[in-house]
Amino acid sequence: MIAALALAAAVSATPPRIVIASDSTAANYGASSYPQMGWGMVLKCSLDPNIEVVNLARGGRSTKTFIEEGLWDQLLAQLKPRDTVLIQFGHNDADTKKIVRFTDPNGAYDVNLRRFVADVRAAKAVPVLVTPIARWMWENGEPKDAHAAYAATIHRVAADLKVPLVDLDGDMMAALKARGELASRGLYLQYKPYDHIARYPEGVSDDTHINEQGARLGAALVATRLAALKLPISKSVHPASVAGQPNLGGPTCP
Repeated sequence: MIAALALAAAVSATPPRIVIASDSTAANYGASSYPQMGWGMVLKCSLDPNIEVVNLARGGRSTKTFIEEGLWDQLLAQLKPRDTVLIQFGHNDADTKKIVRFTDPNGAYDVNLRRFVADVRAAKAVPVLVTPIARWMWENGEPKDAHAAYAATIHRVAADLKVPLVDLDGDMMAALKARGELASRGLYLQYKPYDHIARYPEGVSDDTHINEQGARLGAALVATRLAALKLPISKSVHPASVAGQPNLGGPTCP
C-alpha cells in the first residue's frame, strides 16, 4: 500500500509532457533546413518552462506509415501517465501518388485514429486530435479547403469518442483569410529568387510546408485551443500572440 502511494505521488509530481505524433508540418528541423520549421518546434513558447515537448513527428508519414514503420509503438513505449498526446495526420494520408501512404478517410484513416485514441487512453494519457494545418491554396479570393474529407473524419471520431479536438485546419484557414492571399504567402515556403533565401536561391513554391512565421502561428493556434479545452495541461498553456510572429532565425522563444 505504501509503495503504491509513493508511486502515485511520484507520478503526480512529474511535470506533465506534451507528445506530438504527426508529419513534416509539426516536425523538428535542423538549422540547415531553415527557414522550414514545424509548429512543434515552437509550441514550447506557449507553455510553462517546466512542460516538456516530446516531438515525435516525422516528415512524410501518414497514419498508415506511422504505424507500419513502428513509430507509433516507439511513442507508446515512452508514454507516461498524464502525458497529453497531440495527433495530427492527414496531409500524407491523402497522397494518391505515393500510394503506400494513402488511407481512405472513411476507412483505414478512421480506424487508425480510433486505435491511436484507444492506445493513448490505455496508457492513462490524454489524446487530443488535431486537424492538419491548412495549405496555402486559394480559389476565387478565398482559402481553399484541402482537407475536407480528412478533417470531417477527425471531427467525427472526436465526437464519437469524446476526444478533445484542436481544429488547426479551420483556424489556419481563418488566419489566412484575415491576412489575405498576398500577405499569408509569407507563412509558407513560397519564395522568389529576389527574396534571397540561401536554401532556395532559385526560389521555391511549396503550398504545404511552413516557414518560421507559419510555424509560430500554427503553434499559437494550437496553444489557444489547448488553453480553452480545460485539460490537465491547459493551466500550463499561455498562447503566444496570433496577431504577429517574430522572425528570430530559429526555434528560440521571444
